[in-house]
Amino acid sequence: MIDPIRIVAIGGTTRPNSSSEKALRIAARAAQNAGAQICFITGSDLILPIYETQSSEREERALHLVQQVRSADGLLISSPGYHGGMSGLIKNAIDYLEDLNEDPRPYLHGRAVGCIASAYGWQASVTTLHQLRQVTHALRGWPTPMGGAINSQVTQFDESGKSTDTAAISNLEIIGTQVVEFAHAFRQTRPPA
Repeated sequence: MIDPIRIVAIGGTTRPNSSSEKALRIAARAAQNAGAQICFITGSDLILPIYETQSSEREERALHLVQQVRSADGLLISSPGYHGGMSGLIKNAIDYLEDLNEDPRPYLHGRAVGCIASAYGWQASVTTLHQLRQVTHALRGWPTPMGGAINSQVTQFDESGKSTDTAAISNLEIIGTQVVEFAHAFRQTRPPA
């Protein structure tokens, strides 16, 4: 029996049901529909101490984040756009991936990463998406061809996370599906552990 693809969905803000978290959940639902198991790390799960390079001591939430990414086949990362870039909350979570630097698959090596940015305006959403893709490359990950730039002036989500912006929803679903497709492809080429 083949293990299911494992996707870690990281994102949102400290505010429950933020637009970046709702967008993340739409992409994650598509990944789940494509057969993946999803682990969510959102909201208060992301309130971590500032990453310290000099200390190897980690609190439980940080250890959980690192372990989930270590065993993941792919990731979905969704950040709000704050002042033209990803939020400190998301960047700090990503910084913890430095703890994977000596793993057989260091950082995000051989993992597909779906990147999503949500901001009030196109400029901030696009620059944040670009930043997420650059960081994914720097960590040896593979950004999916489709990325999501959500302009919350245009795309609004209701309380249940639905939106009437069918183009945005379709893009998010493509991102979730692509992460699973690429994770399958990478798994087939990965040498046995």
